[in-house]
Amino acid sequence: MSFFHVRHENIYLVAVTKVNANAALVFEFLYKVVGLGRSYFGRFDEEAVKNNFTLIYELLDEICDAGFPQNTEAETLKLYITTEGVKSEKALKDEGSRIAIQATGAVAWRRPDIKYRKNEAFIDVIESVNLLMSAKGTVLRADVSGSIMMRAYLSGMPECKFGLNDRVLLEKEGKIGAVGGSRKAPGAVELDDCQFHQCVKLANFEQTRTINFIPVDGEFELMKTTENINLPFRVHAVANEVSKTSVEFKVAVRSQFSNKVYAQNVVIKIPVPTNTSGAKIIVTAGRAKYVGSENCLVWKIARFQGQQEYLFSAEAELTSTTVKKAWSRPPISMDFQVLMFTASGLMVRFLKIFEKSNYPSVKWVRYMTKAGSYQIRF
Repeated sequence: MSFFHVRHENIYLVAVTKVNANAALVFEFLYKVVGLGRSYFGRFDEEAVKNNFTLIYELLDEICDAGFPQNTEAETLKLYITTEGVKSEKALKDEGSRIAIQATGAVAWRRPDIKYRKNEAFIDVIESVNLLMSAKGTVLRADVSGSIMMRAYLSGMPECKFGLNDRVLLEKEGKIGAVGGSRKAPGAVELDDCQFHQCVKLANFEQTRTINFIPVDGEFELMKTTENINLPFRVHAVANEVSKTSVEFKVAVRSQFSNKVYAQNVVIKIPVPTNTSGAKIIVTAGRAKYVGSENCLVWKIARFQGQQEYLFSAEAELTSTTVKKAWSRPPISMDFQVLMFTASGLMVRFLKIFEKSNYPSVKWVRYMTKAGSYQIRF
């Protein structure tokens, strides 16, 4: 007998099996139950379970049949498991036809009768940059966690075809040379680790390296990626302990992206000794001040243009203490957002939408790179 459990809020969800079941599948099913609870009740906790016991029992009966997981999509289940009052025969008949399509078809995440006056599709390529750099300027860790979010407001059952500047795809199309060839790949990236939403047809991706899918109605995460990185900012910092009552800081920050692009809401936090009483600060851009509650010097730059370098210099005044303890020098941390720029170089090459009524559609693509854990030792 094997037991699997996950904790959510103040409740435990436990699955029991007598066979050697796939552990990943069991945990995914338990998290799907949590998602269903949040979709139906807003918050899935002890109170929600007590107040909706009958409905939860009905949901479990639908999503698991003889120990085998079934349809766990909230939008589909809401078509025929609802807490609303009794509906008319016509409404039930219409819903029954939709349920039959949903239950037997391959598309459990979308209804076929969705209609919009204006058909639009929005794609957001969001990358989170993680960096850990040593005091000597050596990169100890650098990676990008990418996420492609999509908001689809499309009528009917459209099929979307989506392409990135994937090195393998460009080599197949003959637009760049193969590995080891004479031509290099300008702007091509290697997609090493990809995770897709269930709506993506994985067989097509393996064959053609294009992403084919019938989108979920509304907002959803289409895929996750992990790529190599081009550092958006280079930071050089020096701290000099002049005396027992004074420490000098010099920090230079240079943006390494195009000068046509701007970073927004740049915040650099420079740690100071715990016995700091104040600081004299000079900056060439933005504003900086000593924040005692955070025990650091905070430098804020609202707009940071590409290919620019800004300087920071400060003298921290220290109070004398009876306890002699060496300053540990925590790393400098940095937060930022850069619109229309990707640290990995990932780009959307095309987005095509096909639907039997052949309606016109508007497509938008936006890029954003933000700081994850961006730290520099000094």
